[in-house]
Amino acid sequence: MSKYKFERTVNAEFSGISLRALLSEKWLLPRKFIHFLRIRENVKIDGKYYPMNTIVQGNQKIELIFEGDEFRTATSNYIVDKGRKIPIIFENDDLLVVNKPQGIKSHPNQPYETGTLVNYIAGYLDARDEHPYMVHRLDMLTSGAMIVAKNPVVVPILTRLISTHTIKRDYLAITEGIFDQKEGVIDLPIGKDENDKRKRKVDGIGALPARTRYQVIKEFENNSVVYLRLETGRTHQLRVHLSAMGHPIVGDVLYNHVSEEKHMMLHGYKQKLTLPFSMRELELKADIPEYFANYEEKIRENKN
Repeated sequence: MSKYKFERTVNAEFSGISLRALLSEKWLLPRKFIHFLRIRENVKIDGKYYPMNTIVQGNQKIELIFEGDEFRTATSNYIVDKGRKIPIIFENDDLLVVNKPQGIKSHPNQPYETGTLVNYIAGYLDARDEHPYMVHRLDMLTSGAMIVAKNPVVVPILTRLISTHTIKRDYLAITEGIFDQKEGVIDLPIGKDENDKRKRKVDGIGALPARTRYQVIKEFENNSVVYLRLETGRTHQLRVHLSAMGHPIVGDVLYNHVSEEKHMMLHGYKQKLTLPFSMRELELKADIPEYFANYEEKIRENKN
């Protein structure tokens, strides 16, 4: 089982708090991680172990050692696939943000499957003996910004930052029709579709709360360009919510039965990313696919 050794510097603004508060409240390490760090004396300040109630100061070096049994998934076993280069938007020691192309899955569903985003990222990281870990996913037909962790330590941190909406994920979509209200919140629970296991539906089986903010930013004769922000992350959430509003996404083969467009017009355009440990905020954008512009041009031509 692999060990993970980290050395991180205390931010000046975290000066004067206890080591426990730094680990739990500022760095968002799970309680289980902190427990093992304490009982194994695997946390050190400037090279020396101190109790958890020790007050930390800015610029001190905190060393964290993880044995591997702390993690739900300690090792990354994705098969290396170097068959495709994935555009990298941002990378540091802990994570990557990539621009996922449409038409590939986020991760394998079978033990020996390749050709998915994380297989290609495994190929990219292989030369440095680094490995990808899943944080969240995008549908196969959705393109755009997606976070991939490079170690199991930051996975629960990133998951928590997403669930508390500290990390914000914004999308662009081209939909059918013209909205009566140009902005608002779609607050409709989503569950499984009893008639089609591939699909989800509003008030379906096991429905859970789902919230999406939307703003129409451009209109054509019978299409809208919509800016969307996820406040929850249910499967197919944006696709189901827009369809329920009577404005399904152009090219959505599951929820739009009138569109003949071969590309689904949904793209993860922007992320407000918070970096683990430093908690520095970045705003990242994923280049919009060319087929978005091509479709808008097609709309203009048909209008004329």
